[in-house]
Amino acid sequence: MIFIVDSGSTKCDWLAIDMNGNQVLEKQRTRGMNPAILSPAKLEATIRSNPVLIANKNIVTHVFFYGAGCGTEKPRLMLHTVLSTFFPNAKIEVREDTYAAVYATVGHSHDAAVVCIMGTGSNCSYFDGEELHQRVASLGYSVMDDASGNYFGKQLLRDYFFNHMPENLRVSMAEKYNLDTDFIKYNLYKQPNPNAYLASFAEFIFLNKDSAYTTELIRNGIRTFAKNMIFQFKDVLDKVPVHFAGSIAFFSQEEIHEVAGEMGFKVGVFQRRPIEGLVQYHISKLKKN
Repeated sequence: MIFIVDSGSTKCDWLAIDMNGNQVLEKQRTRGMNPAILSPAKLEATIRSNPVLIANKNIVTHVFFYGAGCGTEKPRLMLHTVLSTFFPNAKIEVREDTYAAVYATVGHSHDAAVVCIMGTGSNCSYFDGEELHQRVASLGYSVMDDASGNYFGKQLLRDYFFNHMPENLRVSMAEKYNLDTDFIKYNLYKQPNPNAYLASFAEFIFLNKDSAYTTELIRNGIRTFAKNMIFQFKDVLDKVPVHFAGSIAFFSQEEIHEVAGEMGFKVGVFQRRPIEGLVQYHISKLKKN
């Protein structure tokens, strides 16, 4: 049995397949497993929270894990150790989530492209057809992650408490969420995964896209992301498309096309959930080996 795993900071999807690419179990979901934020004990506890993973851990032969927080060596190796201990008979590969986005959007063609992630967090890379290139080191949700779920959640909270939000939306937001200041600060500063907590507010934007306020908020976030991330690769933007993966990008397609027209880059494909695009990639790779 092979597990292909796609993890953000909010949620983690586990897809079990056989060597022919056939799905052998229902897709499993756990909480997000970001090793840059969570301790080894919390990562292990997250896996053990799923009884299906426990029941099948000894028959798993390969785990291909793509995740947020896996872009630097220390957290990547820590997660590798956790997975190797839990799945004792499996070969483990851990890569940052950008690779999942590349393989899911570019596919087998291996055509060059700029590939963006906009989910709970955000990132951007250039794939030259063989290798992945990044020119900006990510400093995580508190400093970077423009146009991500946690970015938009932060903007909503700021606008709510600074009274920059239209009154009808302030009323709706107060009805939908617990906006008690002590509750918010507890989740931001004393609970794990504050980035996922911030991202939980982003849904409000897409439930209220009929408002000029929310659509402009989305456009401004995408403009900032394009300026800081996409345009680090401005030397290739006239030659390659820009692909997008993640739920925020998927629900912002109209605004992304608008900003692309303003700023002069070509939009490629959108992939809401990269995990489905990874199956054939890994099966063909395993059969070659």
